[in-house]
Amino acid sequence: MKVLDTRVVRLKDINESEEPYAILSHTWGRDEVLFEDMTAMNGYGAQKLGYAKVRTACAKALGDGYKSIWIDTCCIDKKSSAELSEAINSMFRWYKKAKVCYALLSDVSTIEDIDKAKEKSEFWRSRWFTRGWTLQELLAPRKLEFFSSSWEYIGSKISLASYISKVTLINIEYLHGEDLRSASVAQRMSWASRRTTTRTEDIAYCLLGIFDINMPLLYGEGDRAFRRLQDEILRTSNDESIFASHFAKTRGICVMVENFSW
Repeated sequence: MKVLDTRVVRLKDINESEEPYAILSHTWGRDEVLFEDMTAMNGYGAQKLGYAKVRTACAKALGDGYKSIWIDTCCIDKKSSAELSEAINSMFRWYKKAKVCYALLSDVSTIEDIDKAKEKSEFWRSRWFTRGWTLQELLAPRKLEFFSSSWEYIGSKISLASYISKVTLINIEYLHGEDLRSASVAQRMSWASRRTTTRTEDIAYCLLGIFDINMPLLYGEGDRAFRRLQDEILRTSNDESIFASHFAKTRGICVMVENFSW
């Protein structure tokens, strides 16, 4: 597992089971620091807008006693299809094993006068709650802390659970760590129904951990990725609630029902 050494902001390899690490959850912005920026020797990465986020996340983790932090933008070699596939299939586990996850809400400017219970609040309307990948980043970590764009502490997943439940429509017990397998397939699908991803395939790939599924990535396959996810769910589960999922139906499950042999 490649992580950043928080003391020097450089990549290193660790054994995820042996070394404690922090992890960052965020939404991608302009000019993010990528893997190749961290491996280049020209210092270009430090000139990018996204470097401040990387540097501050490292400083926060180091201050909390962690020598390692994983950040998706710069800890995955996305030019390697094998490494990308391994990372996406492992991501839920990585977030779950992290000692702490920092959720940086880049569109929440201040914690002053924010009423998290109101639909017009910055917290409620944060883009973080609308992205496909952040669903597993919300559910997997045991310890999740929210921060504003200036790294002011907002609260934890536990302390904000009632608000988060209203925003996401996820039952509080799953925010408190209840085994996701106790939720029906349709219920878990519903959690993703209002979320979006930049690439069509990622709406399936971001759900692999939610359904405890492993499958190869085939970017370019479009909606077929979701069809393959459904196939894997049907193959490994006896839960027929998937046929009642509106989200699944809108992505091709109706065709599967016609061809499914009971």
